[in-house]
Amino acid sequence: MDAIRLRVGETEYEVVGREPAPAGPFVVAANALPGAPAGAVATGADAPASAAAGPGANVKRITAPVVGVFYAASSPGAAAFVAVGDRVAPGQVVCILEAMKLMNEITSEFGGVVARVVPENGQLVSLGDDLFWIEP
Repeated sequence: MDAIRLRVGETEYEVVGREPAPAGPFVVAANALPGAPAGAVATGADAPASAAAGPGANVKRITAPVVGVFYAASSPGAAAFVAVGDRVAPGQVVCILEAMKLMNEITSEFGGVVARVVPENGQLVSLGDDLFWIEP
């Protein structure tokens, strides 16, 4: 297991690399979110009903290789790299994940049609989170 530690003033942060957890409901403790109101808890049940329905059996997933902010386009005024219904090819750029001020272009590993864009533009995604669902 790889880890990195960073000390900023009196606060120490440790980032540990782990295997991605299986997809499913999640719970985040409110005290784990800086600035969150007391008693606030985010759960997978808060997601819209359409998000609760998982992908079909033949759907392939493009997942986040890093923690970062999801951007659907190269700049605020530009068109999205891909949208629902677009055909993608292996190696095609589908989005950007910003991690520590570095813009990481994310490419599709396979070809097919975009069935769903999972995160909203500007949303923080975690390692292993679904970004796109691709149907062959």
